Parts: sequence; structure tokens; C-alpha cells
Amino acid sequence: MDKLLSLLGIAQKAGKVVSGGFLCEKAIKSREAKLVIIAEDAQKNTVSTISNKCTFYHIPFSFYGVKETLGHAIGKQDRSCVAVTDQGLADSILKLLGSGKKEE
Repeated sequence: MDKLLSLLGIAQKAGKVVSGGFLCEKAIKSREAKLVIIAEDAQKNTVSTISNKCTFYHIPFSFYGVKETLGHAIGKQDRSCVAVTDQGLADSILKLLGSGKKEE
């Protein structure tokens, strides 16, 4: 699924990605986030906080890759979560994820 990581890189270049727990949480609360991707090796506290916020605010989220992979995809250090703020890019990534664990 390298295409997914490429799309994340494109989204980052377009300025449509927010990364890191605090900024992702802020984007979720403001409903700016259209999709949140959480690293499979993120800390339990981060997973719990971010997934609960996504569920509460009806923002789709999915688990993909590890922190190092997510960070590398957007040209940064390890990231436990990334929020995509563009609906079109979020939809494209969700298609790649299949069902995408869309929480409603």
C-alpha cells in the first residue's frame, strides 16, 4: 500500500496534513480533520484519546503503518497520528484502506 503513503506525502506538500497527537486532537475538535490515521505502534493512551475523539466527532479513522513510516511519508520524524484536512484526499486514502474503519 505504498500508494497510501504517497498520497500522504502529496497531502503534506499541499499543506493538508496535521501531525502529532496534540495537533491531530485540535484538528478533530475543530472538525478540520477529514480522516485520521493512527500508527499501529502508537501508545495506548494516544490510541484511546484519538480514537475516542474521532468517534465522538464522527471523523473516520484507521490504523496504518508504524510511527516511523507515517513520519517518513510526510517528511518528518516519527508520528503517532496524522490528520488529513482535505476531503478529496481523505476519500482517496479511505478507498485505499478498504472499509477504513469508518466510525459514525
